[in-house]
Amino acid sequence: QVQLVESGGGSVQAGGSLRLSCVASAGRTFNNYAMGWFRQAPGRELDFVAAIRWSGSSPYYAEPVKGRFTISRDNLANTLSLQMNSLKPEDTAVYYCAATTSYSGSYYQRASRIDEYDYWGQGTQVTVSS
Repeated sequence: QVQLVESGGGSVQAGGSLRLSCVASAGRTFNNYAMGWFRQAPGRELDFVAAIRWSGSSPYYAEPVKGRFTISRDNLANTLSLQMNSLKPEDTAVYYCAATTSYSGSYYQRASRIDEYDYWGQGTQVTVSS
């Protein structure tokens, strides 16, 4: 069992930056989990943003955020981060972190799927104004 708590959301103008954090209450087992970020804009479905393996390798991004967002993790601090630069109004959403002990198939095929993740945080709001 792991609990996830996101923070770092807020309001920013287009072109600005925010850094989201997700702290996991997983003790020494945090590095057993692959992690992901998802987001849900008003009136839209939950969308994949980025994922990272337990080791911190193989960061994987959705096309809309490639080159602007960076996912990282600190296993000693049980923390997952999402650095968001060059923010756009279309990035406005509630952002959620998620954890899984394993994917049911290839990482690059499964990491973007909502149903691959067992644990979810409560979300943090990001609002980008034009």
